[in-house]
Amino acid sequence: MAQNMSSSNELPSDLPADPLDAVDTAPEAAPDAQAVIAASQESAEAPTAVSRQQLSGVHAAATPLLHELAKLPDGDQVAEIIATAVKLLHDDTNRGDIKLLNSSLKELRYALKIFAPYREIRKVSIFGSARTPTTAPDYISAAAMGKAMADAGWMVITGAGGGIMAAGHGGAGPKPSFGLAIRLPFEQKTNEFIEGDPKLITFKYFFTRKLMFLRSSHAIVAFPGGFGTMDEGFEVLTLVQTGKSVPIPIVFVDAPGGDFWKTWQKCVVEQLLSKRLISAEDLHLYKITDNVDEAVAEVCNFYKNYHSIRYVRDLLVMRLHKAPTPDQLAVIRKKFADLLTPVGSPAGTAPKADFQVSGPLSAEKDETALSHLARLTLPFNRRDHGKLRLLIDHLNELV
Repeated sequence: MAQNMSSSNELPSDLPADPLDAVDTAPEAAPDAQAVIAASQESAEAPTAVSRQQLSGVHAAATPLLHELAKLPDGDQVAEIIATAVKLLHDDTNRGDIKLLNSSLKELRYALKIFAPYREIRKVSIFGSARTPTTAPDYISAAAMGKAMADAGWMVITGAGGGIMAAGHGGAGPKPSFGLAIRLPFEQKTNEFIEGDPKLITFKYFFTRKLMFLRSSHAIVAFPGGFGTMDEGFEVLTLVQTGKSVPIPIVFVDAPGGDFWKTWQKCVVEQLLSKRLISAEDLHLYKITDNVDEAVAEVCNFYKNYHSIRYVRDLLVMRLHKAPTPDQLAVIRKKFADLLTPVGSPAGTAPKADFQVSGPLSAEKDETALSHLARLTLPFNRRDHGKLRLLIDHLNELV
């Protein structure tokens, strides 16, 4: 039975006397091979077995702490994190399980802290191969993409390595650049444009890194790459297709005259679409181009009128810079009627709800920075996200 409990009342030697006042540094992300393997599969390590009696002192100390936290803004959520963590000690988890959660939480907290000052600035994530040489057309295009997006007032996020990642940062310059690095035993070396920058974050786990890539991005641009690029591209498509991510522009960029993504598209159409593994509308979730100017326009025009979305109960609320006129709303109601879901009623005969133009809803009172935006609301069926993308394109054409 594995236990890691001190027999005295003293704190372990590696724990600061006051952990909350400890120096705030980036989480340790050393490329420890065994740590990587241990996190990727369940281990045979014996569970940490702590009885409720042994936890009685922890409960007695934690309960007043949780009540004090609940008095603070958002303290209720922090209290739930603490309560959840304590439960790990009697859940038959082992030390490896607990270390996985601990490391993940540390990485996410630190990453959120680094991104927080830049919350109001739009960001584009650029994906692509770490192996692309600096003389390759893909590298030159990625550098041009990074520069163009920085010139447009955007920040540029890459994986902080070489190849396409270095090109994106080199084009943008260090000031508007974020680097989300990962420790690998090969290939991944921080590029010269982001090395030493406070906006460089090094991750131990791919899943925490990928979460921050997508959560922090308002657009995705992918250049040719290997398994990693394919993984990132397909994951973004899956999340947007299933509504687990907000709609964002997704652009696959070939070198001028290149056919990397065109060949990929051929496979998608011949193998996925033709076998009805995806729908035709799903193809509207992304754009393929070999022209950087066209890629920049695809990203920037996505937010020409459309701003953002949120749900208020069963309503999808689309925030817009300019509301549709009555005539334009009539066109939307006709053209996009299949996006709506029927409203239930005792008799089961209620007509479909409809698109409505409004100001901010009462549930949005916590988002005062967006109070000036118009709203288009609809009871979205939460299924046809490719068609929803077409609605966003239509709304952007109104201005």
